[in-house]
Amino acid sequence: MKSLGSRWEAVKARRPLVRWVARWGVSVASLLGGLAALFVLRRGLPHVGWIVGYLILLWFLFTVFTQFRQSLEVRGQRLVITAADYAIQTLSHGLLLFVLPAYFASTTFSSPNVWFFLPLVGLALLTSVDPWYRALVLPRRWVGQGLFGVSFFAALNVALPLVSVPPIWALEGSAVLSALALTPALRRPRGSWKGAWLRSACFAVLAAVLLWYLRAGIPPVPLHLARATAARTVAEMEPVEPVSSLSAGQLREWGGMAAYTAVYAPVGIRQPIAHLWSKDGVPDATVPLSPVRGGRAQGFRTYSRRGDLGPNPVGRWTVDVVTASGQLIGRLRFSVTP
Repeated sequence: MKSLGSRWEAVKARRPLVRWVARWGVSVASLLGGLAALFVLRRGLPHVGWIVGYLILLWFLFTVFTQFRQSLEVRGQRLVITAADYAIQTLSHGLLLFVLPAYFASTTFSSPNVWFFLPLVGLALLTSVDPWYRALVLPRRWVGQGLFGVSFFAALNVALPLVSVPPIWALEGSAVLSALALTPALRRPRGSWKGAWLRSACFAVLAAVLLWYLRAGIPPVPLHLARATAARTVAEMEPVEPVSSLSAGQLREWGGMAAYTAVYAPVGIRQPIAHLWSKDGVPDATVPLSPVRGGRAQGFRTYSRRGDLGPNPVGRWTVDVVTASGQLIGRLRFSVTP
């Protein structure tokens, strides 16, 4: 009697439509699922619950499949293995698409943190195209484990601030929890769980230390600039005579310049920030500001004003909005002409 896997291969050989569905069906379903997740997110539903649900289900499947894959391969259960691989692929894809809008809003594309956002886009695309996934990920188990770890980290880094965890602690906590989530993959065949937990704990410490030093390269999701402009001054927390460029003579008449920013943060977040003024890429001054208090849809409004931009203010100016830990929330630009 033919096995179920053999009969499935025979059906694919006879029917071109079945071959097409087998090759591209998961890609289409995964893409539609991801778009549905984006639609739900934009409808304003409690997406933190959806993120947590995705994470729990993904971790459960990853754990079970990691432990039983070898025995399934020995017994020739290719259909079960394929189904599990596709389920993990689809969940990873949906999870990445679900959190990408938050990273897009928080990324400053002229700064180093773009190099965290772009790989996330690449992974979302990789998990959406089934032939690519099968060629690049499935033959290399360590690649699949890395994809799982990155997806888990990226989602936790968004979810934790939504329950009032400050971004820097969310970053460190996500690193630790993602490393611990890889424990099943670190368990050697017939090895003890104690050894696996010890290895994952060491990995968690290493990840936390590494990300602390790399924190400037990761967007402080979900914090982002809701509004930013240079202006003559600020009155009643609104910019007066906003500009993107002005002459040195006009600057002297004004007697200085104000940088106005509105920072979005989730409810319950209280985040100290500062304005870092730079001219032509050279830091010029740092102005500490009142901590951002989350919950306002239009962003927490704040500003810094400088009465003196030096004897020669002509040049391209930037004002970086940074957290107390040095993560870049956003960047304001203006120029002073002769």
